[in-house]
Amino acid sequence: ASSSSSASSGNGGASRAPDTSLFVPVPLKPGLGGAAEEDVGAELTRPLDKGEVLKNLNKFYKRKEIQRLGAENGLDARLFHQAFISFRKYIMESSSVSADLHIILNDICCGFVLLGHVDDLFPFFLRHAKQIFPMLDCMDDLRKISDLRLPPNWYPDARAIQRKIIFHAGPTNSGKTYHAIQRFLSAKSGIYCGPLKLLAHEIFQKSNDANVPCDLVTGEERVFANEDDRQAPHVACTIEMCSTNTPYEVAVIDEIQMIRDPARGWAWTRALLGLCAEEIHICGEPAAIDLVTELMYTTGEEVEVRNYERLTPLTVLDYALESLDNLRPGDCIVCFSKNDIYSVSRQIEARGLECAVIYGSLPPGTKLEQAKKFNDPDDPCKILVATDAIGMGLNLCIRRIIFNSIVKPTVNEKGEKEIDSITTSQALQIAGRAGRFGSSFKQGEVTTMHRDDLAQLKEILSDAVPPVKAAGLHPTPEQIEMFAYHLPDATLSNLIDIFVSLSQVDGMYFVCNIDDFKFLADMIQHIPLNLRSRYVFCTAPLNRKEPFVCTTLLKFARQFSRNEPLTFDWLCRHTKWPLAVPKNIKELVHLEAVHDVFDLYLWLSYRFMDMFPDAVLVRDIQKKLDDIIQIGVCNITKLIRASQSAAAPGTAEAVSEDFPLSRTQKDARVVSERHGAASTEALSVAVEAAGLRRAKNSRPSRLGSRQEDVKSYGRGSLANRLLREGLLTQEMLRQLESEWQDQHRSGRYGFGSKRDDQHSSKETRKKRK
Repeated sequence: ASSSSSASSGNGGASRAPDTSLFVPVPLKPGLGGAAEEDVGAELTRPLDKGEVLKNLNKFYKRKEIQRLGAENGLDARLFHQAFISFRKYIMESSSVSADLHIILNDICCGFVLLGHVDDLFPFFLRHAKQIFPMLDCMDDLRKISDLRLPPNWYPDARAIQRKIIFHAGPTNSGKTYHAIQRFLSAKSGIYCGPLKLLAHEIFQKSNDANVPCDLVTGEERVFANEDDRQAPHVACTIEMCSTNTPYEVAVIDEIQMIRDPARGWAWTRALLGLCAEEIHICGEPAAIDLVTELMYTTGEEVEVRNYERLTPLTVLDYALESLDNLRPGDCIVCFSKNDIYSVSRQIEARGLECAVIYGSLPPGTKLEQAKKFNDPDDPCKILVATDAIGMGLNLCIRRIIFNSIVKPTVNEKGEKEIDSITTSQALQIAGRAGRFGSSFKQGEVTTMHRDDLAQLKEILSDAVPPVKAAGLHPTPEQIEMFAYHLPDATLSNLIDIFVSLSQVDGMYFVCNIDDFKFLADMIQHIPLNLRSRYVFCTAPLNRKEPFVCTTLLKFARQFSRNEPLTFDWLCRHTKWPLAVPKNIKELVHLEAVHDVFDLYLWLSYRFMDMFPDAVLVRDIQKKLDDIIQIGVCNITKLIRASQSAAAPGTAEAVSEDFPLSRTQKDARVVSERHGAASTEALSVAVEAAGLRRAKNSRPSRLGSRQEDVKSYGRGSLANRLLREGLLTQEMLRQLESEWQDQHRSGRYGFGSKRDDQHSSKETRKKRK
């Protein structure tokens, strides 16, 4: 959040120069004659000598006085240059220009010093510049619209009451949310705002089970507690869906530390500043206390802090798991990629153990079923393989958390993908799921899969969580509409860029990352939609890495623009419903994408009810699809094997349990950094070196510094990465595995003769070619 803040918050609120690279010129066509006035200038003087005109225009451009005048009128060097190129082109390609401009140009070209000087062109040049850059004429208005320095003033209803703010601070499994929910249930009316649909569902269920009527509101769903669809006094919602106009006695804002999230932080800022509740109960990490206190100081409200300690002990073990043979009931292996999930789960089941699988793109129903299967003491499934999706929103009976890796792919504030160590906050959130209060395990344990990760994990967990420095903000539809009024020819993506460039925020806030919004805006730009509809489509929650989902949104928008309702039959044809149980990983991934498409339809149905009329029917088939996906996940190892048999690229890691590529990444990475990561010989060296270590049961050496490890692609997926990048084929991988196993059986761990190596190298080069 601090890096996002520094990137977006400018200079603490003072007016700053806009990023003029975002100003896209409006094209102007040259005058091609035909008007009655076309010969007036020539009749009054004479036809222009375009050669002389060009010489004098270039002289005008080079004048320092003209460049200074341009800067005073908002034209920096870049805009001045663009405007001049357009101005010169307009004059040179026009068959006629306005009479006053024609006369000035003629006087300058004829050398009438008393009548004309190149400086006299400036008013005409500035007029042209404002035509192609209309924002120059309304810069002050644009700055006022994009002034984000006083967000508390956006919520007059909340400012009209004196709210009581209570911060429940503590680590995972400390009871902080429990105490806030108890107050929520005892109130006459209340709203719970959570980061996930699963959390909203949980509070909805808990409230109604306690005979406190509570509605459920998420982006894709509305469930009323009352049969006649009357609004209940309590509501559980995802935080983006909270109402800042409805009065409540109590509001609960969960996971407040997410106010720093580069993409979603604005939703927590909006809830914190805008909820109309007599009491606001905030739950989250102590790292957010100072920022919340500071924000509430600007609203004139005081914060009462209640600190909580963890209810059960959490122990960081002094030894790593090292082998899946050492798994125990209640273990959860945390991976940070789907490929690692697939690989680990297959290796576990190859050992005769059953495991549950949970990762982010699974439907909520499937996640709950997998969690239920793992939690059930009568179910033989005692091992869980999961991503950090378990960090919040699921109640799990975990004895021991095992980090398969401590590096994770992230997206920085510039939208670039990076590989970095998990943060202290992330590590604590995940590790804290072990030994949950009230479960069968009275204390939790945490360790790593690999021995050389353990010291770094201990260091990460022992570090203090850095304080939350800033809260996210996001432009509203009203602000964008006002921008569009001033800049009618700008695209929505360009409007957003200019807004962020001109926006002024103080040190407590930052403008959230809008890359996903811009991606969708650019994708549907060619489709004729009014601005409000276009804005709604661009805020649709979807994963832009899913081509099928993005293509569907495009089709939705195109159909919408034709004013043709998107019916159930249309959706079934597009998704080829009904769908069968998946036979491999690729089919499972596609089913997850179809589930996302149904979510997208339901999300849009609450915003355009007449154009997406069949929400009830879509919800029914989505439940059926959830059941189909559950069957697929329960048979995930069969799907992995089927994928590997078919040698489908990008599905699962084609590595057997005995082939230790996944653990030798660090060794291979060092070799590949020196030799281009493309040499099969280099990979063979790494594999054989790992085989030697395993045979001798020696401690693996730590190659490369910790900093290099952090920057590395991540452990456990080298083979898959090389396959993805085209540096390794399935056939090459099988040959490597066969060679390694042959050498292992014969007891030969050396690198072979020079002749063998040369021969192998030649064969490899042939295959790569």
